Amino acid sequence: MPAQVDVPALFRDRQTRSAGLFEDGKLLACMVPARDPGLSWGEGPCLRLGHVHTLPDQPDDITRLITLWASDLAARQSLPLVRAEILARHALQAEPIAALLRRLTDMGWDVRGSGPGREGDRVARLELAAEHRPRLSTLISCQTHAPHLAADDRSSA
Repeated sequence: MPAQVDVPALFRDRQTRSAGLFEDGKLLACMVPARDPGLSWGEGPCLRLGHVHTLPDQPDDITRLITLWASDLAARQSLPLVRAEILARHALQAEPIAALLRRLTDMGWDVRGSGPGREGDRVARLELAAEHRPRLSTLISCQTHAPHLAADDRSSA
């Protein structure tokens, strides 16, 4: 995400349909899931996870839960994929991004290269197959609106 973006203001905006991951009333992660007719680097519709932020110094379990939840949500919305972008200022093989990408691929994400992201910064491009996970409700109570078309994509839909 570009440094000039005011992240707290984004999540306070009533027009932003954000999602949060809470445990015992504590916000552990937040993101903006949106139905996307196709990113410039991907083909076809997907669930796009934008502006993903997690509480620092938390275990990978949060990322794993986000991965499981997003895959299930995409499947429930009849979308074949989840796509996300991670800021990557250096080569994808360089640390610390390389370690993060290894953890994400271990969780099922596919790295689709790098390039300019939706906000203009260099990013790693990620895809995850949608998969129904009916038993996920024992871990996550999902109370979210169906993802809407991303605001910047409505004119092209």
